[in-house]
Amino acid sequence: MFEYELQQMRSAELRREAANERLAREAVRSARAARREAAGRAAEGEVHPDRRHWFTRVA
Repeated sequence: MFEYELQQMRSAELRREAANERLAREAVRSARAARREAAGRAAEGEVHPDRRHWFTRVA
């Protein structure tokens, strides 16, 4: 009976660890997606007024 209880405790511990790992992966995935989305929004309206102009403007 004692071995059975140890096995049950170990099984519950493994389930908790797996749930924590899934939660951590989900957090990393959502942070990565948020960075991609922010980079996409920044690239859409990208304007660089301080960039040097290589050619003169036509009159």
